[in-house]
Amino acid sequence: MIIAIVGIAGGIAVVMAAGLMMIEIPTEKIVSDYTSPIQENNCDSSYPDVCIAPYPPDLDCGDIGYSNFKVIGDDPHGFVGDKDGIGCES
Repeated sequence: MIIAIVGIAGGIAVVMAAGLMMIEIPTEKIVSDYTSPIQENNCDSSYPDVCIAPYPPDLDCGDIGYSNFKVIGDDPHGFVGDKDGIGCES
């Protein structure tokens, strides 16, 4: 089983298992010696208020677990459809 953390915010980690399902886990329940890319600040600078992995892979709003976040500069994942600087508006 392949497991990847695709986002962390507000003490919740969004975890994808084998690309098939996503679950949210409180970060205090995650115990590991492994350092994920997100833990190493592998976050795209276009999304300064949330930690979203850089492109590739191409992520959609349903993949990340965030909404209504600030987007600056490039938007490599295309989270801002109307170019107003707010990603994944709900």
